[in-house]
Amino acid sequence: MLRIILPLIASICLCAGTALAQTSIDLGGVEVDTSAAIEVTADSLAVDQDTGSAVFSGNVVIGQGDLRLSAGMVEVIYVAESSAIARLIASDGVTFVTASEAAEAQDADYNVETGLLTLNGDVLLTQGASAISAETMIINLTDGTATMDGRVRTVLQQGQN
Repeated sequence: MLRIILPLIASICLCAGTALAQTSIDLGGVEVDTSAAIEVTADSLAVDQDTGSAVFSGNVVIGQGDLRLSAGMVEVIYVAESSAIARLIASDGVTFVTASEAAEAQDADYNVETGLLTLNGDVLLTQGASAISAETMIINLTDGTATMDGRVRTVLQQGQN
């Protein structure tokens, strides 16, 4: 299960958080076309040039190809004097989805520099009829590892996707 979900989350974070020179990357079975347009929709946007941040709020949806991230609010923090993204912080109910997998949490914090994605609050990962849940999940997108804490529960359906 984690071998499918980690690439899903990694691909959304990569498409939303960095500009890649490649036109496509393969993240453990989920192929991401990094040349595809990234579309962000929200009820409002507030940009602060002094702090280097942009806050999308209200029904935020970030998409690239078949990948989607939705949340109540997404704050994008930029590297000082650059257009590169340093952090992506999503809150108020966060969902990552593709056609066959999903990840949910109350909030998510992706630090581009460290490659760490932290999902907090009622974390639920699903693939078909299989699921894994915990209170917190920390994913190292650099080395593809993850840890889950807070009453971890797994339901694996044999022979089903």
